[in-house]
Amino acid sequence: MTDLSKFKENPKTAYLYAEYIRLQNEEEETEVLAKGDMAELAADDLARLKAQKADVLAEMERIVKIEEKEEEFPNEIVLEVRAGVGGEEAALFAEELWHMYSAYATQKGWSTRVIHESKSDLGGYKDAAFEVKGLGVYEQLRFETGVHRVQRIPATEKQGRIHTSTASVAILPIRKTHKIVLNPVDIHMEFSRSGGAGGQNVNKVETAVRLVHKPTGLEARSQSERSQAANREKAMNVLLAKLEVYEEEKQRAQLSEARKEQIGTADRSEKIRTYNFPQDRVTDHRIKESWSNLPKIFAGTISPIIEALQAANGGSAEPDGEVA
Repeated sequence: MTDLSKFKENPKTAYLYAEYIRLQNEEEETEVLAKGDMAELAADDLARLKAQKADVLAEMERIVKIEEKEEEFPNEIVLEVRAGVGGEEAALFAEELWHMYSAYATQKGWSTRVIHESKSDLGGYKDAAFEVKGLGVYEQLRFETGVHRVQRIPATEKQGRIHTSTASVAILPIRKTHKIVLNPVDIHMEFSRSGGAGGQNVNKVETAVRLVHKPTGLEARSQSERSQAANREKAMNVLLAKLEVYEEEKQRAQLSEARKEQIGTADRSEKIRTYNFPQDRVTDHRIKESWSNLPKIFAGTISPIIEALQAANGGSAEPDGEVA
């Protein structure tokens, strides 16, 4: 017998649950009539009611399955980029990585928004975080977490030497329900003036928020909203997402031997990919595959890479074409 309680308690299916109960009551009343003189007429009604009940039940199950997939692969993430080894060149690389993902998001019809950014002297990103929303965003970008490495001659290099720099990417899924419960005493909160665009009031009031989870040292910032309260809520959602990923990474480390044949979602300290400009080649070290045409890749044509990663991990993606 189907357990209907989950449909009753779910706001998205509660109205269908009420309709299912109404049909069920009507069915029971009709079954009584079927035992009397109106048996023939009642039989037709019973068939109709059973069919309607089946349709309503199927619709409730469909809605719940969609919710379960959205919980596993939410349609909202925070994408963080952070400069690693290489000084200004690393910061410029971090910014280029974001532009690559931003261009890909545009192709997909996803929306993007700055949460916070800290710029280097040459305009690259020391660190930055962006909100990305759209159908399939986490499912497609979840394998981008990790250290990205670039090998090229920087614009500031006068002797033509190839430099190696790194930047880290973190993909943080924003779920509707959180597994982590935060103790307020574990949170350190700071306020400052926002430095970005947003009107005159932004720079007059301390609206930017920085939260630090004292037990782990994890932090989250938000400067994109106009009010301190809204930035605090945004930063708290990011911090919760970071803590959930932190706990998941700990569990994966304990089970690392069991997932040797899988890509998994990389730890942010794991080197996953190299962008080699002299050879016009990007190589993903987890699946040992390479692609050429770096200008097109940095312009957002990363679907072949994403599809290869998903296929290697047992998933699939709709082909968007080759990098040519």
